[in-house]
Amino acid sequence: QVQLVESGGGSVQAGGSLRLSCATSGHKTYMHYIGWFRQAPGKEREGVAAIWWNGGSMISYAKSVEGRFTISQDKLKNTLDLQMNSLRPEDTAVYYCAARQSPSVPSNFFDPSAYNYWGQGTQVTVSS
Repeated sequence: QVQLVESGGGSVQAGGSLRLSCATSGHKTYMHYIGWFRQAPGKEREGVAAIWWNGGSMISYAKSVEGRFTISQDKLKNTLDLQMNSLRPEDTAVYYCAARQSPSVPSNFFDPSAYNYWGQGTQVTVSS
């Protein structure tokens, strides 16, 4: 059974940093797309960053986090990290790790329905 377990959330003041980590296990086949999503109260779940393999590691970021967040993957350890710098109050949300097993290219890398495995989420709160 595939499991994704997030850790590293917490509370921080604006301008601060947090590092999230996602440990994956139970998958006998390669997860072709893996990424981070977030959901703030009353809002839809949105993609933050995604990473996939296409002859080399490919990465995409949501415009709202580009230049502040960095996604990285350790394939040997089966972990996915999200380094978040210069945090803003609008980054407050529950952050989820997600994985897509299908190798077919999704029409939208940040469409939650394109991912079939999810973690339980970790809360990130940024105060002003």
